[in-house]
Amino acid sequence: MEDDREESDKKRIKTSEDDDNKTTAIEKTRHEVKQKSSQSFNSNDGCRSSDLYEKVEKIGEGTYGAVYKARCRETNELVALKKLKLESETEGFPITSIRETITLLKGKHPHIINVREIVFGNRLDQIYIVMDYMNRDLKTLMQDMKRPFKMSEVKLLLQQLISAVAHLHKNWILHRDLKTSNLLINKGILKVGDFGLAREFCSPLKQYTNKVVTLWYRAPELLLQTGKYSTPIDVWSIGCVFGELLTMKPLFPGKSETEQIDLIFRALGSPNEELWPDYEKIKLVQKFKFPKYKYNRLLEKLEDRKALSERGFNLWTRLLAYDPGVKTKSDPDGTFDVKPTHRITAEAALRHNFFEEDPRPIHPSLFPTWPTKRPSSESVSNR
Repeated sequence: MEDDREESDKKRIKTSEDDDNKTTAIEKTRHEVKQKSSQSFNSNDGCRSSDLYEKVEKIGEGTYGAVYKARCRETNELVALKKLKLESETEGFPITSIRETITLLKGKHPHIINVREIVFGNRLDQIYIVMDYMNRDLKTLMQDMKRPFKMSEVKLLLQQLISAVAHLHKNWILHRDLKTSNLLINKGILKVGDFGLAREFCSPLKQYTNKVVTLWYRAPELLLQTGKYSTPIDVWSIGCVFGELLTMKPLFPGKSETEQIDLIFRALGSPNEELWPDYEKIKLVQKFKFPKYKYNRLLEKLEDRKALSERGFNLWTRLLAYDPGVKTKSDPDGTFDVKPTHRITAEAALRHNFFEEDPRPIHPSLFPTWPTKRPSSESVSNR
């Protein structure tokens, strides 16, 4: 009986210590967030109150926090208010990721969801990110559309996406989860959202987790667990989105990593030493015998192969090149020499002559509209 009481006391003490440690970590993070938000948003004290925003309705609940449609009491503007979950490193939104996110929020770009400020509630764990309110994502738009995109519309959306990613890479940021449900759109303006998996990268490259990017948009180097990776994983995802804009359906809808690899190899032909130097040295390639497909059948994904010009096909295949061409030089913007087999950089893709030929990208004001519906639950929960 006495032993049980002693064991119970030990557990109570440990729980109390864990709670104290968690509280201390949250206090430290909150203080750091205030300091950095003050620098990022030109606030004198970096600690404006969440009371400045009136919650209208809850529009999503995700792993990293709840998202509300809210109204600014000062300007009457609608905003998206995301409450971050401050829990332990193994549950919910990791505290260290908040610090990385604050660094990310410094970047401003017309095609990246605008983070207006960070505000704080009365309770210790109440930290909110205030963002532009966007009522639709690309995934739900494509589901609602009555027809496929015209090529001029494809170019508009693709160009905006590439420009946003090029900006991120130039500022040493990997998004790591580009997909149609994370691309928000309003009146022909596309903005990249959901930075829950984003992080800064550096030179020389470090070892990061391979469990990033939604499966259908995941690059071969991630699927084959090659180790270090960099900006080319985002470029691959752009290639997948490009295919989705052309076909109105996911390009590689695998149900498992093995099936995903097979779908990619079937469409692009199996990689070899010419297409991907050192491919045969990858451990998983040596361990497993993957099927061999000789030919690139990517064009067969299109109902009308003539709808995509030679320049368009060139850009598509370069976005989906096997060889990531990862460099260790401190130059993420694509100005160093690259081999023809290398996956194109976002910066180079933005300059591709596909965007210069007719039909040109239309002006956003001419982008068609369809009845507005709420963004997909996946999108609003992860913004």
